[in-house]
Amino acid sequence: MRDIRRNKRAAALGSAGVLAAATLIAGAVAAPSASATARHGQDREARGAAIAAERAAKAGIDWQDCPADWGFEKPIQCGYVSVPLDYAKPYGKQIKLAVDHIGNTGTKEERQGALVYNPGGPGASGMRFPRRVTTKNAVWANVAKAYDFVGFDPRGVGHSAPISCIDPQEFVKAPKADPVPDSEADKLAQRKLAREYADGCAERSGKAMLSQMTTPNTVRDLDVIRAALGEKQLNYLGVSYGTYIGAVYGTMFPGHLRRMIVDSVVNPSREKIWYQANLDQDVAFEGRWKDWEDWVAANDAAFHLGTTRDAVQAKWLELRATAKKSPIGGVVGPAELISFFQSAPYYDSSWVPVATVFGKYFAGDTQALVAAAGPDLSNTAGNISSENGNAVYTAVECTDAKWPTSWKKWDTDNTELNKNYPFMTWANAWMNLPCATWPVKQQKPVNVKTHKGLPQVLIVQSTRDAATPYDGAVELHNRFKGSRLITEKDAGSHGVTGLVNPCINQRVDDYLLSGKLDAADVTCTPHATPKP
Repeated sequence: MRDIRRNKRAAALGSAGVLAAATLIAGAVAAPSASATARHGQDREARGAAIAAERAAKAGIDWQDCPADWGFEKPIQCGYVSVPLDYAKPYGKQIKLAVDHIGNTGTKEERQGALVYNPGGPGASGMRFPRRVTTKNAVWANVAKAYDFVGFDPRGVGHSAPISCIDPQEFVKAPKADPVPDSEADKLAQRKLAREYADGCAERSGKAMLSQMTTPNTVRDLDVIRAALGEKQLNYLGVSYGTYIGAVYGTMFPGHLRRMIVDSVVNPSREKIWYQANLDQDVAFEGRWKDWEDWVAANDAAFHLGTTRDAVQAKWLELRATAKKSPIGGVVGPAELISFFQSAPYYDSSWVPVATVFGKYFAGDTQALVAAAGPDLSNTAGNISSENGNAVYTAVECTDAKWPTSWKKWDTDNTELNKNYPFMTWANAWMNLPCATWPVKQQKPVNVKTHKGLPQVLIVQSTRDAATPYDGAVELHNRFKGSRLITEKDAGSHGVTGLVNPCINQRVDDYLLSGKLDAADVTCTPHATPKP
């Protein structure tokens, strides 16, 4: 679901207490119902979140120059915010969340507070957000005058009590097994890997940590960060999975929100989180993959891969068959190809680079493909490895919601989907299969809806988005009363607000700078199509 989903999938696994106190006094007293027990737990967590926020407001953040190896130039500053591991135990074990910020570029009078950002995942770091100011990103120049830009590593990510499920060197090792099974033996091997991965999460990260790796806890963390920043109300920008964080925040802390933009929206329906959401994603990926193939065919003069979608698809199948028979360069098999090529349906910015590598291969240059799709051995060290991102993705999605435990259901659903939507289906299935044997209790997703105090929310979405299908934006729009939906029609890049499209950019500026929204929903024409 995320901005870095490509990295997460690049290492696809194809190679991933209830307090029931029944007191017996003077006769039998009925034990609390499951729903009453759950409410009690939620009340304890709500109190814990309030305690943690009050503590953070007093402590503030000790901003310092960022550590040199974090890669953030001055004047960006870094710090930590302490939060409870378990909000039901606010005075128990604490973990530190890494945050960074850069001040607004305008005057003191122009300043409207902090704008906090999450790019998605689960498992993505938001710490690069302040670099939109230092790199002079024109799309965000007006907003930067009014807001401090604040990023953070969510719990488990990067510099925030990072978790792990497998040795990072093992994680990037290539080639991995072909995600598309040829036999029951192939499926059995993948099932074994998925179970081992789930067990590895418990062994390397601990069940106490895994059980607290949930979206509601990340939302509570976000509210503590708000308090530590000295903000009475939160201004928030969430992309991809960051939209689900925003949806749950708006449900749990409606009165703590000032302005919120959600871009490329995860469907917040409890029925979708998370098993069905991933099946829906497989369908959407196939559609956007075909969009890209049509574009490659229309630009045959540049790429020489065929003048029709079918011709380009034939080249893809030829490349895939070659890599399956003998990994290209010894390291690029079908799994690595999917990891690399899927960035094209994810982001329009990848259309030209992926097509260029594709065309070079058939022109005789295999090294370009090996360099682009082969294992990134540098991405194994420190706290920002691709392994860490994948671990967090798995931990949050698996702990957030109940997943099917029956292999028959997984097999039936994905076999059927694969018939018409083969590009991502099996790779996605193996990616998520650890959730079938997850070693800690799985939660019930928050019922996202409007509560008193919720401000008007701005929702932005392209109709052909592969990672977060358009229906998700419509669903959240229906659940958040008074929200406005900007639809980028006939476009499909994941993450819309960072692209140049005046129809969208101006409305984002207006909303963040003055709170202004259109009287009705808006449909925008697509941003410019990439050119070779």
